[in-house]
Amino acid sequence: MPENPLISIITINLNDVEGLKRTMTSVLEQTFKEFEYIVIDGDSTDGSKEYIEIHSEKIDTWLSEPDSGIYNAMNKGIIEASGEYLLFLNSGDWLYENTVLDKIADKLSGCDVLYGNMVKVFPNGKQLLDKGVNGNEITFKTFAEGTLNHSSSLIKRDLFIKYGFYDENLKIVSDWKFFLITLGLNNAVIKYVDYSLSYFDMTGISNSNIKLRNNERLKVLREEIPFPIYADYLKFKEQEKKLNSPRIKKFIKTDNNRISRKLHSVIFRIFSK
Repeated sequence: MPENPLISIITINLNDVEGLKRTMTSVLEQTFKEFEYIVIDGDSTDGSKEYIEIHSEKIDTWLSEPDSGIYNAMNKGIIEASGEYLLFLNSGDWLYENTVLDKIADKLSGCDVLYGNMVKVFPNGKQLLDKGVNGNEITFKTFAEGTLNHSSSLIKRDLFIKYGFYDENLKIVSDWKFFLITLGLNNAVIKYVDYSLSYFDMTGISNSNIKLRNNERLKVLREEIPFPIYADYLKFKEQEKKLNSPRIKKFIKTDNNRISRKLHSVIFRIFSK
């Protein structure tokens, strides 16, 4: 490990030795070497621990012990990390190519979070490019309706010191909550690169339990957002829904026609009376 690594890559794993092999291979084959690698295993019994031990000379820090969930494991990785930026690459996910870190290292300066594209890999082998926010302005609305792709985001370690680690009371949206607080509600600096950083295994819990995800997000919004702001957001959402209705869209389209516009004007005058 370099004395002062620019990047710490953190992999968490629980009984997914095949996914772990894919993840570790993609990390250890990187051409850029100014990073440290941390593997946090949840006391696996499927051969994962033995596989880690075999490659322990190439890993800077690793441990295998019981944990209370994925965010407890991630927080253990944060504690161990010494890099300026952290990249969470969970077991089963893998870096897009062996030059990923080389291509983004010089772009990290001056930002708190750098994110790129992610390729979703489905159980049937289908792949889908996901650009996430795609460089658009980050606002509260970004996280009220979506999030950043975690496995393609490099996060400055100082943000965890300033805003706290991942909330271990949440099962699948704590990374979303962290982004909501640091980027949606505060002034963290974000940068986008139009480049694929990682492949993401779509068989994970966050994609198989939509109801739990939505319930946890709603709970966080109610706790973190002042009620008047949240109430206004809901009102705006309702208005947006109405404006996007097929009837209104058809009205707007026909209103561009001169004759239709006159007809609409007559109708409005009648209703106003």
